Amino acid sequence: SVFRQVKRSPKLRLFLVGYFFTMMGLLAVMFLAPIYGKKQLELKNEVLIGTMILVQFVGMAGSWLFAWLSGKIGNIRAYIVSIGGWVFVIIYAYYIRGAVGFLIAGIFIGLTMGGSQALARSTYSKMLPETEDHTSFFSFFDVTEKIATVCGTFAFGAIEALTGSMRNSILSVALFFALGLVFMLLLLKRVMARPAEALNS
Repeated sequence: SVFRQVKRSPKLRLFLVGYFFTMMGLLAVMFLAPIYGKKQLELKNEVLIGTMILVQFVGMAGSWLFAWLSGKIGNIRAYIVSIGGWVFVIIYAYYIRGAVGFLIAGIFIGLTMGGSQALARSTYSKMLPETEDHTSFFSFFDVTEKIATVCGTFAFGAIEALTGSMRNSILSVALFFALGLVFMLLLLKRVMARPAEALNS
């Protein structure tokens, strides 16, 4: 039933496809960044653990920052900014050579991760049709995320296996975010063309 309603809603279709690609990139980073630091950059466990803790604390600040930004420019635009931030972070991560660069990347990842995850849920909730069955719609949303997790981590590993370098896998993650950005820009264009649809977005 939810799938049929999503098919009938161009806004939900564009958002969920963009969200899928964004989550492919985001969750690949979240799960595989420590492996990248250990295997590709040969960092010590102390650096990896410290960076992961730093990401969590900075993520709280990122959530606040993007909540403030969404209040100024709207959810969709703020979400687009967060995805653009991810593209920048991933391209930067491709060139990292040592512990300092990894820590800096961790700070930017924390800022964008905290904001993009919160914005995704709030934006989706504002796009739902009139319904009392919010549980089914958010179950559909969570299934999209789980499938993106599998696809993103598989693509990351497959590209490393084929090319012999995790840096090439990092570039694939940048591509996922870029695709997500394209669909969110298409969504913004549609909403801007229909002011009545933009009231809650």
